[in-house]
This record gives sequence, C-alpha cells and structure tokens, in this order.
Amino acid sequence: MKKYKRAITYGTFDLFHIGHVRLLQRISDLAEEVYVAVSSDEFNNLKNKVCIIPFEERIEIVKAIGCVTKVLKEETWEQKVSDIQDNNCDLFVMGNDWEGKFDFLKEYCDVIYLPRTAGVSTTKIKENVKR
Repeated sequence: MKKYKRAITYGTFDLFHIGHVRLLQRISDLAEEVYVAVSSDEFNNLKNKVCIIPFEERIEIVKAIGCVTKVLKEETWEQKVSDIQDNNCDLFVMGNDWEGKFDFLKEYCDVIYLPRTAGVSTTKIKENVKR
C-alpha cells in the first residue's frame, strides 16, 4: 500500500529524458496520485533558463506519462504552499540536488528529496548537442 495520497513535484521537464521518467515513477511508488507543476517559459526566463521545448509541449509530454495524475503551471517560487494546500498534497518531492531548500514546506506536508538518475541531466544533453 502506498504511504501517501497525493504527491507534488516541480520542474522544467525540458528535453524529457529517462531521469524524468524514473523520478515520476519513484514518486508514483510513494503516492496514489502524482501532481506535477511544470515551469512556464516566463518563469524559466526569470531563472535565466532557456528551454528548447515550448511550455505547452512540455505540459503535453508530462500529461502523457501514465503515472501523472494532474499537471499544473508553475509561475512563481512562492506558489508551492498554495499548490500544496489547494490540492491537498501530503508529500512534496524534489531531486536531491535541491536537498534542504524546501524544508520550510514540512509545515504543510512531508518533504522527500530523491536521488537523481546518475549521468543524466538536461544540462548535459544540451552540452552534448552543442558539440
């Protein structure tokens, strides 16, 4: 039996790859429902991130993953608390490269940082394509 009812995670999900799939599958192993907030192009611009895949297509890709229950739009850093509360999430999950950065959310739900898939990242893919 899964420990959590509803988990939420956040990400850009540009150049969707096996690391993204494995993250979402591991979250699905923990919770009955998986909510994913995908960063908008405008929000990524504020973070100085340039996406290859446009927001609407990234949303469509994430929605197509069988273990994803619902996809949200991430527009600000601050929306996480309201997303957790509005969607009754009892688990917040991020990759362990964010370890400790979202511990303030423990006031609202459990927080887990999962290990990243070794050797795989969107940044590495972009660097390899440039070569």
